[in-house]
Amino acid sequence: MIYGPTALYSVGQGAIVPLLPVIAAESGASLAQAALVPAALVVGQLCGNIPAGWLVDRIGERLTMTTAAVGSIGGAAVMLLAGSVPLLALAALVVGFFAAAFAVARHTFMTTRVPYTYRARALSLLGGSFRLGAFTGPFVAAALLAAFGSERASIWFFGAVLVGVALLVGLGPDPEARLARPAPPRQEAGMAEDTGEPVTGSIPTSERAGVFRTMWQNRRVLSRLGAAAASLAAVRGARQTVLPLWGVSIGLDSSTIALVVGVAGALDFALFYVSGQVMDRFGRIWAAVPSTLLMGGALVALAFTHDAPQATLWFGVFAIVIGVGNGLSSGILLTVGADVAPKEEPASFLGSWRTLTDAGGAATPLLFSGLTAAFSLSVATGAVGLIGLLGALAFLRWLPRYAPDR
Repeated sequence: MIYGPTALYSVGQGAIVPLLPVIAAESGASLAQAALVPAALVVGQLCGNIPAGWLVDRIGERLTMTTAAVGSIGGAAVMLLAGSVPLLALAALVVGFFAAAFAVARHTFMTTRVPYTYRARALSLLGGSFRLGAFTGPFVAAALLAAFGSERASIWFFGAVLVGVALLVGLGPDPEARLARPAPPRQEAGMAEDTGEPVTGSIPTSERAGVFRTMWQNRRVLSRLGAAAASLAAVRGARQTVLPLWGVSIGLDSSTIALVVGVAGALDFALFYVSGQVMDRFGRIWAAVPSTLLMGGALVALAFTHDAPQATLWFGVFAIVIGVGNGLSSGILLTVGADVAPKEEPASFLGSWRTLTDAGGAATPLLFSGLTAAFSLSVATGAVGLIGLLGALAFLRWLPRYAPDR
């Protein structure tokens, strides 16, 4: 009841994402317009995080997840019937909005119920549940396309999965009732003073703070540690754009590029639980810093190999290094967000936290495209790698202060 609905939801969403541009093109969109449809999904997630935090605080995790599943069914229905590109993009926006609500609700549940001792392992499994969709969804979409000959079959599959999720969450055993939230100690809001000593989140207050007041009370951790988290999300988001374009640029054929990216993705998925083990046994910093250094350093090094005699070999090596680094980062953003979230109203904070990380992942492909157009592919790749290296330094500086090991 904890991981099952999340895995189902992610597989269903992963099945429609690769085919959204194809469906848009069939509806008469140009290539540029077709690219906007999956982008609307990301925009919907960005817009949905903060309202989702407010909703979870008001009605609870289970009801929010049920609402998200039902709302996503509505978005999938519009997507299925859409005959124009604007309507298809609007449906993707709605699905992304409710996907954010689903994710924030589950993240909040894990934050408030899972003991610190094995929180990182539990959240790495949650991160692995989300990655399951990104890894297996395209294969499901390919199988559906082969069986039915229509790209919209993946939307039917997504709708069926959403019905199953809604029934599981709405009618199944309620984890919220079985795992009661521990009552946090109450302290006065006036005691929340930035002394420079290690802190583990904002000081809880006895009154409901609300979304924007929570953001203001936690502005320091969001602007510092949140920026480090956004840099990690930025490198993650860039790798999906950098690797295919780099392979094309050095003259590789599509099958070779797909093989290299697929091997890197398999390593990424295989290592998701290792990250949780490392964080729980040795501390958050021992997963956050090495993974960010691996990805950032590999991208910086890759930038110098474009015209090297063995450019293809270096491309394969650094793609694997990036895959290993991303695998070791599984659950880090979820875990650190849970560590620094306020104890009484974590959902409002987590909505803001996830907005930062999602924005980092969404903005980087745009930055990469702009730098490539203005300078070169190598310069853009090196710049994204530099963001990762700066993020590693930020983790070194702010993790011990805001999320010290207990």
